[in-house]
Amino acid sequence: MKIRVGVFFGGKSVEHEVSVITGLQAFNHIDREKYDPIPIYITKDGKFYVGEKIGVIENYRNIPALLKDSTQVIPINDGGCKFLRYPMKKFGDNVMAQIDVALPAVHGTNVEDGAFQGFLQTLGVPYASCDVLSSAVGMDKYVMKTVFKDNDIPVLPCVVTNIKEYTKNPDEIVTKIENKTTYPVIIKPVNLGSSVGIRKAKNREELIEALEYGFTFAIRVLVENAVTQLKEINCSVLGDYEDAEASECEEPVANDEILSYQDKYVSGSKSGGGKSGMASLKRKIPADISPEMREEIRALAVKAFKCLGCSGVARIDFMLDMADGKIYLNEINTIPGSLSFYLWEPLGVKYSQLLDRMITLAFKRERENKSISFSFDTNILENITLGGAKGAKGSKM
Repeated sequence: MKIRVGVFFGGKSVEHEVSVITGLQAFNHIDREKYDPIPIYITKDGKFYVGEKIGVIENYRNIPALLKDSTQVIPINDGGCKFLRYPMKKFGDNVMAQIDVALPAVHGTNVEDGAFQGFLQTLGVPYASCDVLSSAVGMDKYVMKTVFKDNDIPVLPCVVTNIKEYTKNPDEIVTKIENKTTYPVIIKPVNLGSSVGIRKAKNREELIEALEYGFTFAIRVLVENAVTQLKEINCSVLGDYEDAEASECEEPVANDEILSYQDKYVSGSKSGGGKSGMASLKRKIPADISPEMREEIRALAVKAFKCLGCSGVARIDFMLDMADGKIYLNEINTIPGSLSFYLWEPLGVKYSQLLDRMITLAFKRERENKSISFSFDTNILENITLGGAKGAKGSKM
């Protein structure tokens, strides 16, 4: 019997559309000889849908029509992860799908940040991605920097502020940023990816505009010095806390000073093709760097991956300052666009093989978790009495 793989994509995120591309790319490349993939679309308001048309990218040009021809479902833990028709019919079988393992192909806040991983963990289904903690840390750029800095991984210093303190006293916050940084600076939401909400400021006026723009996407924003002679280098890592390896390095090519959402996903892409999504980005593979620099970046990528306890595949983005040759880790993407398959192909790893290894790692973590005790026998409830009519008021422990 084939292993049933639920491929999840979409969700309540500004990277919703990008996730659809990543999810359907993965769905189309899973080895059908070994796996039975089931596409599961998550709408922007958190509803789950399955159906024959869910796995076809062209249908997402008209999502309302797609949903009318598909079935809304709710997941339950019933001797396995099952998806029931919603609303359920009084007669007949309401089980629309059942999966053995989940492949999250989701990006951004609410889905890549540990929230969805926790949901899958609660359902008791193995999932092929980073766990709750590494996903959450990887999504929060400030926390991520703090952890990496504590583990001697080079990152740029930064200043973090939130919309409440900025609104209360904007001049004070701007002055604080100016005292700790030097123009030009980069301003970006703390917990978003795909270059959403990012701007560069060369003076106070541009800083204020960039902060207010960033706050339209997130409650907290991060400000750091800009690397003026910048070369961006990205590297993917596959594995887990025990054993991990690095991919080939790439050098993205931007149309402006900042690699934008347009650069990453729109320019030159053709929806539905095997090379769309992040794979459509203009890039140099391998990156135009020395063999010594390549190995240093690949080693740092693996170190960062293991440092967070990641699993599956991730992409680590670096900044190379051409002025002094220093390398800085910019961010980690715990579920990268297109799952970074294009960085593994130069090393002879096919997309189907990448997915196979990710699923294998999901089952490995599940076996390890089953060896851990999550219960503790105790008689603490034996003599407990809760006061009040409904056990709320006067409770004593």
